[in-house]
Amino acid sequence: MRFVPLILCAVLAFASLIGLFYSGWSLLPLALFGWLTGLGIYDVFQKSHAILRNYPVLGHMRFLFEGIRPEIRQYLIESDADEEPFSREQRSLVYQRAKGVEDKRPFGTRRRVYDAGYEWMTHSAMPTTIEDNNFRVLIGGPNCKHPYDASILNISAMSFGSLSGNAILALNKGAKSGGFAHDTGEGGISRYHREGGADLIWEIGSGYFGCRTPEGRFDPEKFRETAADPQVKMIELKLSQGAKPGHGGVLPAAKITPEIAEARGIPMGEDCVSPSAHPEFSTPIEMMEFIGRLRELSDGKPVGFKLCIGHRREFMCIVRAMLKTGIVPDFIVVDGKEGGTGAAPQEFADHLGMPLVEGLTFVHNTLRGVGLRDQVKLGASGKLVSSFAIVKIFALGADWANCARGFMFSVGCIQGQACHTNHCPVGVATQDPKRARAVVVEDKAPRVARFHANTLHAIAEMTAAAGLMHPRQFLPHHLLMRESDRDMKTGEDVYPYQPEGFLLQDDDVADEFGYRMRWNRSRAESFVPFDPLFP
Repeated sequence: MRFVPLILCAVLAFASLIGLFYSGWSLLPLALFGWLTGLGIYDVFQKSHAILRNYPVLGHMRFLFEGIRPEIRQYLIESDADEEPFSREQRSLVYQRAKGVEDKRPFGTRRRVYDAGYEWMTHSAMPTTIEDNNFRVLIGGPNCKHPYDASILNISAMSFGSLSGNAILALNKGAKSGGFAHDTGEGGISRYHREGGADLIWEIGSGYFGCRTPEGRFDPEKFRETAADPQVKMIELKLSQGAKPGHGGVLPAAKITPEIAEARGIPMGEDCVSPSAHPEFSTPIEMMEFIGRLRELSDGKPVGFKLCIGHRREFMCIVRAMLKTGIVPDFIVVDGKEGGTGAAPQEFADHLGMPLVEGLTFVHNTLRGVGLRDQVKLGASGKLVSSFAIVKIFALGADWANCARGFMFSVGCIQGQACHTNHCPVGVATQDPKRARAVVVEDKAPRVARFHANTLHAIAEMTAAAGLMHPRQFLPHHLLMRESDRDMKTGEDVYPYQPEGFLLQDDDVADEFGYRMRWNRSRAESFVPFDPLFP
């Protein structure tokens, strides 16, 4: 029975041959069944796929269905609320706001409001009226000469190379017209970032793209030259990202185009290596000194760093170094492990790094614990596409939000999840010029601006409903969550703000969340634990 399809194809091919010679049949049936017969014979003798050796011809159905499984699941099987990784409900919200069409819903909520994990925001009996929803946050500490008045929602880090030139240009032009910032990602500042003219947050990773020596080390003169560009508003040192924390990478020489080489400052014909750790520093004190050097070389522009929280003690080592050196970054961006990427090992994406809510809460409270929270602004990133998700992270301590995949949806991403294959079906995450042409910049750039504007409008409506005037006024007690069918807790119970300066006090302060325990094991001189049993 296993060989029936092959035998049937052979019989039909023979019949087509007879019909061609004696009855004038078309050549098409002979070509089709002859090709299937030849394929089946090849399947029987090939050695790579066991299923084809046992089920010639028919076995190819398995590979066909496997290839279209994501599309079948996304369009026919999954519910509107299934997050794979973004639900149809979330994607539709972005598409509607980007296109400027109706984003309201009839018939009430579809959420199971009595199930554990359901969350909601409290509202006021006396809502406010907010006339201007162009919410801003001023980023820049005492040592910053050129503070930046940023939008509370900006485009998160996505490199040229991961995204196509047309996608980068559409994002950048949208950011320019909408008055918000565009994070370059660690791939350097490309011609597409410059052409759009938007405010840039220049992200510098361990490869120092755009400011590197031929050996891959930091080049201060190249950095100074690029940082002086008026379009560059802030400099962000990337320690790690949520989807693949602690993971370096190699861009093979075959994938390096002249435009990528230009943006990154690398030669053609050689593999491009991004180390897993920065070669310019190895201790918390050296890291702060490097940040101080970047601030000096940029003539006082805001300088900060981005990380996904791993060992919590290590972040406290960084904070101790701030106190010891007196060098305090202007901002910190906390990336949740739910953040996206073009390609990451599955184990890294699924099981490494701290989710945004816990990571942001820890960073916020640690800075409060040493009295530095007022000097350091906090950004947050990781699956933030709805106004509720954004006001929630404001309640937990963030000053602004970064969004990557939401803005990708606004330029046409359909969550095809082919980012790592260079075969993006809509031309967003690819370097194939034939595919990239699908992104029409003149059509997509306005959608980027509309998504931003309509999301801020939705945030303003939630803020006003809560009786507040600015989303940064949300606090943990505004957030409620259901712990079980009958019990609920406030954000203040689960994610409370710790007292100012509590880590510097000598008295015995309650340490329910383990802050003091980790603080006592941290040191500014090294990331290495002095008690290796407790990292």
